[in-house]
Amino acid sequence: MRLLIKLIVLICISTVANAQRTLTVSTDKTVALIFPYPIKYVDRGTKDVIVQPVKENEKLLLVKAAMKNFTETNLSVVTDDGHLYSFIVTYKVAPDSLLIALPEFRSASVETYAKSIADNAATIKGVDNKSWSVDASVTGIYIKENIIYLQLVFHNHSAISYDIDVLRFFIRDQKKGKRTAAQENECAPVYIAGNNKQIKAYSPSVLVVALEKFTIPDAKNFCVQIMEKNGGRHLQLKLSNARLEKAIVLPDLY
Repeated sequence: MRLLIKLIVLICISTVANAQRTLTVSTDKTVALIFPYPIKYVDRGTKDVIVQPVKENEKLLLVKAAMKNFTETNLSVVTDDGHLYSFIVTYKVAPDSLLIALPEFRSASVETYAKSIADNAATIKGVDNKSWSVDASVTGIYIKENIIYLQLVFHNHSAISYDIDVLRFFIRDQKKGKRTAAQENECAPVYIAGNNKQIKAYSPSVLVVALEKFTIPDAKNFCVQIMEKNGGRHLQLKLSNARLEKAIVLPDLY
């Protein structure tokens, strides 16, 4: 009870570091969450989720399902810098990612930069994908200090709105053997500007995604995965390191 009261007080005086995320876990695999600061408090919605801090690394939290097909619940983590990370936790036989590095809290300047990029003209071509009447493309890559900004443009040419169920960013192997599972490293957005829930019928849509600075190892690609809710118009965009290294440096904003 004392822990819960302390957690509530800390939440009231802190700023939520990022929008609520979806975390998928299973009974057979452990998901590792790495936070930018030592973990101070952890609160899970139910005992259906097992959480285990690691003494040897105060920034690491291990999460696993205690039972299969449990009812959706939540997980809240407060780090030593006073910020809250909130997760919706669901069961999945094969979790989306086994290793998730959470970004450091950023000031409102990231939001300012992201929104200022939204209307920029395209600076790159050739990074696109289409599924039936919906197409997507990366039209700009920018960088400011330790943040990379991706400008994503979508066009829905159909009469049916496209409801976004999954919007993921990760680095994965370019190729894999028939018996080898592809290795994925999730990249959690720091901030997203634009409507990341729906692409309306007969309409364009622009998103600017802010991510912690990264590079792409050899034989790997950076991928953007967009999946439609209750539909099959799934999209995937791939970026190479060569594209990433040509990112446009953003000027200082005063």
